[in-house]
Amino acid sequence: MPINIPKNLPAGEVLRKEKIFVMEEDRARTQEIRPLNILVFNLMPEKEKTELQLLRLLGNTPLQTNVTFLNTATYTSKNVSKSHLELFYKTFDEIKNRRFDGMIITGAPVERMEFEEVNYWDEITRVMDWAKTNVTSSMYICWGAQAALYHHFGIGKFELPKKCSGIYGHVITDLTVDLVRGFSDEFLAPHSRHTDVSIDEIRNHPDLRLLSYSEDAGAFIIQSKDTKHIMITGHLEYDATTLADEYHRDVAKGEPVDIPVNYFPNNDPSKEPKNTWRAHSHLLFYNWLNYYVYQETPYDWHFVEENEEDQIEYHI
Repeated sequence: MPINIPKNLPAGEVLRKEKIFVMEEDRARTQEIRPLNILVFNLMPEKEKTELQLLRLLGNTPLQTNVTFLNTATYTSKNVSKSHLELFYKTFDEIKNRRFDGMIITGAPVERMEFEEVNYWDEITRVMDWAKTNVTSSMYICWGAQAALYHHFGIGKFELPKKCSGIYGHVITDLTVDLVRGFSDEFLAPHSRHTDVSIDEIRNHPDLRLLSYSEDAGAFIIQSKDTKHIMITGHLEYDATTLADEYHRDVAKGEPVDIPVNYFPNNDPSKEPKNTWRAHSHLLFYNWLNYYVYQETPYDWHFVEENEEDQIEYHI
């Protein structure tokens, strides 16, 4: 089934070349089908690259999906044109009266700051609080995962002695959980961050389940026991060359960075890296959309149960 995107979105041309079924909004409106509505709060600096990475994964399922991109109103991104944001992005005030089946909050280049020091922190917490009753299930990536763990569960972050960057091996703690259904016992995934969260705090939290971790990179896949919150501390959505781009960028800035672990062939940054995590990235998003979004979301958001006794009508 197709992924429905705004007309003329630059990522659309690449997706079509990759044989991903893309449908623009005008045609999608003629389809007699209830698509999934996914909100993507894109906080990454290179927004167009992140759009493509996420759309590629969201478009590889049998489910028809509408995607709405959300941008901060309290901060203007410096790495994307104003026209791109005006054409393809909404602000929270423009969508706050809608309901979404799923939401993704991406990473952001602010991890070394205290959460409350981030100039759009109030806006993010407002979105996360709104999502509790307006979104069926939310996925948070990298810094987004740390923000969710802090805001929803009181788990803070700490700075690492050196950047965690590379491709790390991970294990699954419980293969019967739907989110990791079909995963290998061990698999690879990218990480790129200067901070981490306590794996012991996650294991001991009464409302969280640690589904996957790495001996070297720490906690990786975490879900709330009510399945409304999925935290991914790494970057399964990354392309093969994303870590290389980050590494060469930091080297050009003169920053003291190590070569990403287990990434470049023969540990040589002049050689092109391979994508060794693609299958599990697709599987994670497929499982999330199927088991946590599609199978759990109300068919008609006009009627949502507030509790077992009462039912409230919401007008969209």
